[in-house]
Amino acid sequence: MNSPCIAKQLDISGVVQGVGFRPFLFALAQKYCIKGEVSNAAGGVLARVEGPACSLDRFVSDITGTPPPLARVDRVQTTRIPVTGFTDFHIIPSRASRSRATLISPDVCVCSDCLAEMHDPENRRHAYPFINCTNCGPRFTIINDIPYDRPKTSMKDFVMCANCRAEYEDPANRRFHAQPNACPECGPRVFLTDNQGRQMAGADNAIAMAADLLKTGQILAIKGLGGFHLAADAANDRAVRLLRQRKHRPSKPFALMAGSVAVLLDHVQLSDDEKELLQCYHRPIVLAEKKADGLCAGLSPALAPCNTCLGIMLAYTPLHCLLLEHGPDILVMTSGNRSGEPLSIDNQDALDAFSHIADFFLLHNRDIYFRADDSIVRIQAEKTRFVRRSRGYAPLPIQLAAPLPSVLGCGAGLKSTICLTRGSQAFVSQHIGDLENDRTYAFYTHTIAHFTKILDAAPQAAAHDLHPGYMSTAYAAAAGIPLVAVQHHHAHAVSCMAENHLDGPVIAITLDGTGYGTDGHIWGGEILAATQKTFLRKAHLGYVPMPGGDAAVLEPWRMAASVLYTAMGRSFLDLDIPFIRQRDKEKLAFICQMMEKQINTPMTSSCGRLFDAVSSLLCICHVISHESQAAMELETVAAQDFGKETVAPYAFCLDRQPEPLDETAEPAFIIDMMPCVLDIVAEIKTQVPAPRISRRFHQTIVAAFVRAAEKIAGTTGLDKVVLSGGVFHNEYILTRMIQALEQKGLAVYTHTCVPSGDGGISLGQVVVAGARLADSPNNDFPAKGG
Repeated sequence: MNSPCIAKQLDISGVVQGVGFRPFLFALAQKYCIKGEVSNAAGGVLARVEGPACSLDRFVSDITGTPPPLARVDRVQTTRIPVTGFTDFHIIPSRASRSRATLISPDVCVCSDCLAEMHDPENRRHAYPFINCTNCGPRFTIINDIPYDRPKTSMKDFVMCANCRAEYEDPANRRFHAQPNACPECGPRVFLTDNQGRQMAGADNAIAMAADLLKTGQILAIKGLGGFHLAADAANDRAVRLLRQRKHRPSKPFALMAGSVAVLLDHVQLSDDEKELLQCYHRPIVLAEKKADGLCAGLSPALAPCNTCLGIMLAYTPLHCLLLEHGPDILVMTSGNRSGEPLSIDNQDALDAFSHIADFFLLHNRDIYFRADDSIVRIQAEKTRFVRRSRGYAPLPIQLAAPLPSVLGCGAGLKSTICLTRGSQAFVSQHIGDLENDRTYAFYTHTIAHFTKILDAAPQAAAHDLHPGYMSTAYAAAAGIPLVAVQHHHAHAVSCMAENHLDGPVIAITLDGTGYGTDGHIWGGEILAATQKTFLRKAHLGYVPMPGGDAAVLEPWRMAASVLYTAMGRSFLDLDIPFIRQRDKEKLAFICQMMEKQINTPMTSSCGRLFDAVSSLLCICHVISHESQAAMELETVAAQDFGKETVAPYAFCLDRQPEPLDETAEPAFIIDMMPCVLDIVAEIKTQVPAPRISRRFHQTIVAAFVRAAEKIAGTTGLDKVVLSGGVFHNEYILTRMIQALEQKGLAVYTHTCVPSGDGGISLGQVVVAGARLADSPNNDFPAKGG
């Protein structure tokens, strides 16, 4: 006896468009003899299915149990509907809707099936640099709107040939409804020009000629997936140094690209986890430790000077793969942009922007609608951590513990991202950059408009940083919606709380370079007792002057002078140490006058500025050419002493502040690092090696904040600690801090979904704003000091 036929409507949400999901359902329907239809919809995928109840149950179970490799099924809502008598299973055109709740897939690296076809001389896509299918290729960077259909992508101008159309319309084909589907006959084409835009080679030989040019030491601009790269042979020292000279980038590490893990093994140490990360479909830049000698034999020593790591990635587009097969084994692939500006994505703009840098340009005629820098990750304390979350990951959402009102997080000033919430999902954008630059700010406003459109998430409020000078703050003020001001380090803390589904209260150790405080000073070495809604400042580094304001960030020697003056007064000018001998005494005396008269000397509790001070004091870095350079080089020097005996921290003082800063503040512990500065000066005088001093300084930072956290835990009863802020990109600080806090019996929570630096600020902002808008009593502290 046949089971009765029933009918159901399935509303499937998640990453289910552009990932082969409808062909997957078509195959499942054949497997279980299900009749019906499926289409893309603004909310995801909509299916109407009919069949015996047991068959439908297995059909639905496989949707969540064995989805396509790139899909992410967040929800399958089933609704019983009347049977209409379908006779087969159809894939039908997308359904229009006012709702736009679907998730957009990030860009995905080329798959093994497409690579096999590309390498097959008998295949019609042999050596085609834009080969793709539903399992790979561009997504986010070519989408103008949803649903994700070809007319709404940058492929709309490429009319498919008969063969491609047949694949596109065949549900059994790997390219069924692959929106970027194309071939050499009908698709995008690559071509090579000189730096004046004069074409030198067409599609037939452009890549081979580009590869030959790279082998002869030429610098190429290459249009990729989310923007341009500037490329050079990583083994050609002259080419690498020339690229540094032309790009005005004297020391910031270059990213590298290789065709396989095997070619990297002579240069970096790779764990199994790092190899897996390199080969995952996201294809991020992975920071990997150089070989023990640090020489990376055969590669230019100018790739990452004063750094223990190389940033490496594997080829992620067919074009990259072909270029590496014909050219050098390892290429420098650094961002193609004007200094301080976002990636170039347009051919003519790239020619205008860096024809003085690149000798030749490898271009193509597929537009990039939305730029995306390469993501950067590192495995630290046995977990993958983001330094930059961008291509391959954005715009996938961070899942929140509970739904929030629709809020726009406007981010900070540097390393900016934005965040939009929709229900219990927080959509953090790709990396945007420094908003002080006009083009970057234009990219920032375009990103907000684009996210608002594709997510159908009109924000009810804008959350912004307290800093009155940030362009993100100005944007929020002009947005015409209610504003929620969020202190910078509270946002850091809550970003970590949000991704770990904590609602507080917790102890938050937030260490970074700059964050505007509620007292008008520059914070950055903070311990907060925090909930999602509010915070109390429980401890912080003692304030020191920043002589010259922002100039002290660019010139760490000013911060060295500041801590010496704070610790010793003007008598530091008479010290017989290399720092004093290398500096102009008149300039140092002038800096002293600035501090004495409090002229352009804002006060700071920044941990980042303290790292800068010690880096300069040890004559490692007096002036920086890129963000965090002094601190990074200080960490590199400390690494030369790693693996040796345990070192004791320097002296520091932990004193309770006698009076609150204002009527709402609780007394805070002040972490006085001036005894540490005096100890460092004493060891410099006795010629203790810089690596040992740097390592002891790192250990002192860990010891000071762990002791303060332990005291706060004792007085508040809190036993959960979150770590956030850019200082936690430092390997030594992160790993030692986690170990030491756990040894004190505290539960430690860290970032794995967004960067610990300012790239994660926007996530914290939206969650703080959501908590304040909801005004939940659970977000209040139980009592003063509790």
